Amino acid sequence: MTGKFRNSVFWILIGLAAFSCQDVHKAEKPDDLIAEDQMIDILTELSLIQAARNFNKQKLEDLGINPDEYIYEKYGIDSLQFEKSSDYYAENYLEYDRMYDSVKARIEKLKVRLDSIRDREIEIRDSLALITKDSLKMVDSLRNTVKMDSLEIEQFMKNWKGENVLLEEQDAEEQDSLIAPPAIIKTDNSN
Repeated sequence: MTGKFRNSVFWILIGLAAFSCQDVHKAEKPDDLIAEDQMIDILTELSLIQAARNFNKQKLEDLGINPDEYIYEKYGIDSLQFEKSSDYYAENYLEYDRMYDSVKARIEKLKVRLDSIRDREIEIRDSLALITKDSLKMVDSLRNTVKMDSLEIEQFMKNWKGENVLLEEQDAEEQDSLIAPPAIIKTDNSN
């Protein structure tokens, strides 16, 4: 009897499940239904905000950003309108699935665009680093050249000063030769 009993219980449960599904109330199309394109925009933004929330929830809280309020304000909707529209679209599985495919496509397109921007920023950063490195090498080589030049200039100045001293000594000797020797004045003491 246990086999018949199990079989009977199984069919009773199936019957109850079938009858309980009969009173499923489908959501009616709301008067303020959010248009499909706008709903796709909203779902895309919600996905991005959810990703941001998962990445750094503390930063959103520190900035005082409430993601739900942000979405409602941005699209001029309220939570009830969003819920009714979401329920309506969710009951039409194929339409909802198509909407989520659009959301995934938009996010993928955005990802590709942001990846290309990030790659370009990396290229620019690397180029700037290379330019900075090259300019630092150039400055170092200029410093070495300037150091050598300053050493050469210093040596020249020492030599020049030495020659100048010699020239001054020669000038002094020449001046001495040009100066008439002091005249000897004889005084007559014979008077």
